[in-house]
Amino acid sequence: MIEPSYKRTDKLITNIAEIERLYGQIEGLRLPRKLELNLKRDNLIKSTYASNRIEGNPLTLPEVTNLLLDERVPVNRDEKEVVNYFALLSELPKFKDREITLEFIKENHARIMKGVDESAGQIRNRPVVVGKYEGGAAPMTLKVKHNPPHHKRDEIEADLRQLISWIVATKNLPTIIKAGIFHHEFVFIHPFEDGNGRVCRMLTALLFVKDGYRINQYFVLDDYYDIDKILYSDMLHTADDGDKTEWLEYFSDGVKYSLMGALDRAKKAARTLAVKDRPSKKENQVLDLFQEQPEMTSTELARKLKVSRQQAHNLLSALVNKGFLERQGTTKSSYYALK
Repeated sequence: MIEPSYKRTDKLITNIAEIERLYGQIEGLRLPRKLELNLKRDNLIKSTYASNRIEGNPLTLPEVTNLLLDERVPVNRDEKEVVNYFALLSELPKFKDREITLEFIKENHARIMKGVDESAGQIRNRPVVVGKYEGGAAPMTLKVKHNPPHHKRDEIEADLRQLISWIVATKNLPTIIKAGIFHHEFVFIHPFEDGNGRVCRMLTALLFVKDGYRINQYFVLDDYYDIDKILYSDMLHTADDGDKTEWLEYFSDGVKYSLMGALDRAKKAARTLAVKDRPSKKENQVLDLFQEQPEMTSTELARKLKVSRQQAHNLLSALVNKGFLERQGTTKSSYYALK
């Protein structure tokens, strides 16, 4: 099993605390369902655009947005990359309780690279390096930035199984540290000929989902990496020699940055809501009660507010229509809960 080395620096500890605070603020906004859906859609599009742009996809954000919202059939490699990634990101919550296995990783690579690369879903079995060609005229010189530790399929698969075992064994590790270490280790192994970055960022997001973060619904990660792709690559490779401290500080900076942006966007969106979509003073009283008691019947609410059952029912129905509550159970035994 891997034994990652890092220091819990003051910066890393402060970032983790700040991330928890920012995420709590976003969850406390009580956004209506309609607004949540709009933010989730925008986040999925933004994440899809950024993650593919990091890998050199030339489509602009308006082009990506139009392609995905129009739901038209992709006609070239660039468009297929975008549509494939968006479809997979949209399904992340479905994978919350699914075990991460070697087959699961290959399955997701196959989906991301479908119609894009013949090696889709296959662990590589030949040497590859990460680098770039330099020089203005042929023959250009390849400057190698990273040479993965193994180049034979069985050895690469053994590395991935060790990484998977480490994930299972570190359930109690703070999500930021666990996801950051996984992110680097996966890129370091570099298991596929192409598509490693996208698969890695998708799986990193899934680790957040598994730990209860509503990533892509509230915030994304890829936008931070896209600000400076060279810096992102450079910071990743600071961990290649074993010490992941500098990379984890950068990684946690990114999560914090994304949450700050998400909180700002959510607040602005909430301020633009039509008056009819905002909870009234009495409805806010109801929402406060649901913070203390997550599930409640109309009879219980009527007793707490000292109103008639019909008044309680009307308040609950209004909050359901505005997207703050949802009704659960059968007619005779129905109850209400926060969304």
